[in-house]
Amino acid sequence: MADDVFPNPEDRFGLPGWTYFNDELFALESETLFRRHWQMVCHSNDIPEKGQFTTFDLVGERALIIRGEDGVIRAFHNLCRHRGSRVVTEENGICKNAMVCPFHGWSFNLDGTLRSPARPRTLPDLDPVEWGLKPIECEIWQGFIFIRFKPGHQPSVKEIMAPHDALIQQQQLADLVPATAPFSSEIWKVNWKSIRDVDNEGYHVPIAHPGLQDLYGKDYQDYNLTGDTALSVGNFNPSPSYMWSTRNYRNLVQHLPEPWASLPKAWHYILLFPNQVIGLYPDSVIFYQDIPVTTGTSIQRSASYARPNEDRVTRAARHLAARIDAITGIEDMHLIEWSYEAMKSSAFDGIMLSELESGVGQYHHRLKSMFPVMNCADEPAPQMVKVINDNMSGTNINGADHPVR
Repeated sequence: MADDVFPNPEDRFGLPGWTYFNDELFALESETLFRRHWQMVCHSNDIPEKGQFTTFDLVGERALIIRGEDGVIRAFHNLCRHRGSRVVTEENGICKNAMVCPFHGWSFNLDGTLRSPARPRTLPDLDPVEWGLKPIECEIWQGFIFIRFKPGHQPSVKEIMAPHDALIQQQQLADLVPATAPFSSEIWKVNWKSIRDVDNEGYHVPIAHPGLQDLYGKDYQDYNLTGDTALSVGNFNPSPSYMWSTRNYRNLVQHLPEPWASLPKAWHYILLFPNQVIGLYPDSVIFYQDIPVTTGTSIQRSASYARPNEDRVTRAARHLAARIDAITGIEDMHLIEWSYEAMKSSAFDGIMLSELESGVGQYHHRLKSMFPVMNCADEPAPQMVKVINDNMSGTNINGADHPVR
C-alpha cells in the first residue's frame, strides 16, 4: 500500500524546513505560483449592480473587478495609468459613472477606458483604450470570478474543475448569494505552506477536531491530487451525537427542503491548486484562500454563500455549520503555528508522513517538481536559490554542499 500512496519514497519526508523561511524562494513562488495561477476573487453575485466593484491584492499585484454599464464583469490592474496610484482605494464599493483616481483626478469609464485626464490641455492627446486601465485575464466559472495576473500553464478553470462536474451539476453555484459581507480576512504569522500542510490531510481530525469527528465519524476520505484539484469528503455520521452544535446541525440537514434535500448528505472540499478550497455543504457553500504576504505572514480569506431562496431551516443549518467551522479554524490555527515554529528549532530534522497524510506528500511532490531547489536538504547560500533552481535537472544537482534528500 505504501508504494501506491508514496510512489516516490522521498515524499514521506515532505519539504525541508528552510523552504518555509527563505525570501528568495518566496520570490520564486510569488512569480510562478501566484501570479500565474488562477485565483478566485469573489462570486458574481457579490457585485450584482453596474459600477459595483471589489479589489484583490496578491504578492505585489493589485486587481480591480467591476461590473460595467453593460452588465459585463471585467478585471483590471488597480493602477492608474498616470502615476500608478490605486484607482479605487476601498475593498468594495460602487462607482456610479466613472472611476476617479484620488491622486490627480484622472477618470476612467466602467469598461476601463480613459474618460479624461485631469487638466487635459497640459498633456498630449491620449487614446482612451491605449491609456485605459490594463486588463487582467478573467474567467467566470459557475458564478465564481477567477483572475490570473500573468499567463500560466494552467488550462481554463472550467477544464480544471471538470473532474468534479457530476458533483457540481446539482449545486446551483451560479445562483448562490453572499451570506456574509464580502470576504473576511485573518492574518496569521506563518508561511502560507504551513496552512496548506494542515489543511491537506484529515489524519488529524479525530484528535484535533472533536466537532468534525462528531459530524463525520470515521467516514472521512482524502483523495489524490489529480491535475490541479484534490477532493476530501466527510460523509454524514448516523451515530448518536454528543455535541450540541453537531447534533442540531445534523438534525437540520436531514430536514432541508428540496432541491437541497436531494443533495448528498456529505461535506465536499475541493482544493484548487495551489492555495484555495471550495466547500460544498448540504446547506451552503464556503470558500477559503491562503494569501502569502511575506515569507512569514499570510492572510486567509474566507466567505460563505447561501443557497438561493434560502428558507429558515437551511438558514439555521448554515449558521450552525459556520459555528462548527469557526471552532475548527481556531483549532487549526494552533496546529499551524506550532508546526511552523517547530521548523526553527535545532531539534527539527524533517517530518515523517503517515499514509493518511498522502495529500501533504503529493502536494510537496508537486512543489518540488515545480521548484527543483526545494529538493535541497540544506538551505542554499544567499543569492543562490534562483541559480540552483534554474540549473537543477530532474532531482540531481552538482555539488555536495546541497545534497538532495
